[in-house]
Amino acid sequence: MKYSILNLVPLRDGQTFKEAIDSMVRLAKKAEELGYERYWLAEHHNMKSVASSATKQLIQHTLANTSTLRVGSGGIMLPNHSPYLIAEEFGMLETLYPNRVDLGLGRAPGTDMQTAQALRRDDDRTMDFPEEVEELQGYFKGTEGINAYPAKGLDVPFYILGSSIQSAYLAAKLGLPYSFAAHFAPAMMVEAINTYRRNFQPSDDLVQPYVILGANAIVADTDEEAKFLATTQTQSFLNIVTGQQRGLMPPVEDERQIYENLISVRQVPHFGPVKFDIDELFQNEKAMVKNMSAISLIGSKETVKQQLQKLQSIVEFDEIMCNSYIYDEAKQHHSYELFAEVIKEVK
Repeated sequence: MKYSILNLVPLRDGQTFKEAIDSMVRLAKKAEELGYERYWLAEHHNMKSVASSATKQLIQHTLANTSTLRVGSGGIMLPNHSPYLIAEEFGMLETLYPNRVDLGLGRAPGTDMQTAQALRRDDDRTMDFPEEVEELQGYFKGTEGINAYPAKGLDVPFYILGSSIQSAYLAAKLGLPYSFAAHFAPAMMVEAINTYRRNFQPSDDLVQPYVILGANAIVADTDEEAKFLATTQTQSFLNIVTGQQRGLMPPVEDERQIYENLISVRQVPHFGPVKFDIDELFQNEKAMVKNMSAISLIGSKETVKQQLQKLQSIVEFDEIMCNSYIYDEAKQHHSYELFAEVIKEVK
């Protein structure tokens, strides 16, 4: 099974954007050393705790600082962009770094609706997502009537990102790989992936269905240490639920103190395709964090191996893409090292 990394480029508490980007590069180099298949960078906007707003620039910076690692978007939120411009930009990346570029495409804005309006400068375009994916494909295939150079004729792999049945149907119809965001929106994981596999139509790009499963992974030398490190993840998800834009926070000894210190916000936040109801926010923060982070592999190597095998018994996937909210950078690198060892032991 292939194993990969998703990076939102979060700022650790006290970091500058430049420091977070430097951390991003160091992790990419570690991923390449450890044999990770690909390294995807997310797209988020109007978030002072996340440095992945200019995704394409981060992809190029990562490609320039690595040699063999595949680097791509996890994803480009296509409704925010002109398909023509994306074709030009990713065509240029492929020209500069041949056979190392992935183009993951999502339909959510990656931000709140007010910022989405500022990005798009027109009405909501999310309903045009299938058309825009096919238009983008056309620029690479040279079938759109106008040409997007240097994209025309280049083979940049497309991936459909999603967390719903709708995205599963689209990936299946287009015969493209499907990347499911179980790392923060796992509710429809089994249904969506099964839908994709049942309805998959072979294409020139892909003969058989291919599923990348997003998951959280925190691996340490002991279960106790992993659970301690995972309190940073809990704080991060709670910040999403409550709209508190804070960087990665240091772990705490007792997870209960995270909720005891909770200050609920007065505005309903947005995070990708996840929308929150204000009444639920005040009553169910802990339950919401638990639901969002349900697909998390946390523990020692042996524990995570068992968790991964259980996950494989629930849903069929070909590749796992891990997100790791660990405050200490050295421990994060060690976690990814241990996770790579786990994967090699699992069939």
